[in-house]
Amino acid sequence: MHEFKYIHKQLYCEKLKVAGLAEKFGTPLYVYSYDTLVGHFLKLKEAFKSIKPLICYSVKANSNLAILRALVNQGAGLDIVSGGELFRARRAGCPANRIVYASVGKTDYEIKEAIKSGIFFFNVESFPELKNIQHIARRLKRRVNVALRINPDVEPKTHKYITTGKLTNKFGIDFQSAKRIILLARGFSHVKISGLHIHIGSQITTPEPFVAAITRIIRFILVLKKEGIALEYLNIGGGLGIIYDRETPQTAARFAARILPLLKKSGLKIIMEPGRFIAGNAGILVTKVLYVKNTPKKKFIIVDAGMNDLIRPALYDAYHNIVPLQRTENRKQEAEKADIVGPICESGDFLAKERIVPNLEEGDYLAVMGAGAYGFSMASNYNSRRRPQEVLVNKDKVSVIRKRESYKDLIRNEL
Repeated sequence: MHEFKYIHKQLYCEKLKVAGLAEKFGTPLYVYSYDTLVGHFLKLKEAFKSIKPLICYSVKANSNLAILRALVNQGAGLDIVSGGELFRARRAGCPANRIVYASVGKTDYEIKEAIKSGIFFFNVESFPELKNIQHIARRLKRRVNVALRINPDVEPKTHKYITTGKLTNKFGIDFQSAKRIILLARGFSHVKISGLHIHIGSQITTPEPFVAAITRIIRFILVLKKEGIALEYLNIGGGLGIIYDRETPQTAARFAARILPLLKKSGLKIIMEPGRFIAGNAGILVTKVLYVKNTPKKKFIIVDAGMNDLIRPALYDAYHNIVPLQRTENRKQEAEKADIVGPICESGDFLAKERIVPNLEEGDYLAVMGAGAYGFSMASNYNSRRRPQEVLVNKDKVSVIRKRESYKDLIRNEL
């Protein structure tokens, strides 16, 4: 399910030439494939159909309303981490009973709004948070469902900033404390602990960390059962990796084959929270070559997209494949090494380092692949730059799903 491909040396998104989109809408430009987005969701749904999980797409990966609506219309729930994401989820038409709310730092206002909206679940990260939800729910005269987020202390072998399931991370509760909290919470009048939640990290390309974490959690569920504590739900989080470079991530089917037997053994209803797996390869960032700069030590390809448009390379040292929109064979020089850098006043502003690139010229367009997740959603106005336009392609039709910001937008809230 990959709808970005070359046809007659031109890069296409579904049935449209990407160069045509760049000419029409300008750059930097985020281009998404509807088919890829929805296709990845449906692959997961199909792989796990024997247990009918609630698949809650992780809004933080890409929170554009059109993307959320496309997935909600296919039956997805949404996994949110802030009041703003709750607002988006409701705007996108997601039924409240398909919304789960994670985050280690929910404010009183956010908790109150979520309870009033009637969300399905809070994923709770600490005992003080649980007490606060009980306090607010009692004031609102509502009873709320809660899943305790367990930290299973599993090493997911991913970047340290996106590892979340080790005891040295800020997320979740260790098993011993969790048991104590569950026993204490029996006395809470307005909170019901109906499930457990785990999320061990992001961009995990092998099933082993998931198998280890789920095995530990099932052992814990059996311990609780012996104590007479019955739970209804197990939320296994997200974290499935995608191909950025030469990774060989598991497919939905291979992942399901490894963990379905364990999930069935738990006897609980399952919730999942994929984000990157659904949106990552559904989007690209299109950028234009402004200048080619040769120095005694290096060649720099200077483009019009910067770290404010896509921060992953600067923040995580992340690799994104970068390809020309048009393959040319009549250029004089061979491919050579260069850094692809943006216009931001920071040495950390780069999209790629020491990359073998074709002989590029001013005015050429490039596509930064795999930019559908944590691309626009982490974009900023640093250097007073306007955030890019976003378009969604469905077969041979294109829709603008976010206009490029204007300079007036930059100062809209300033006094």
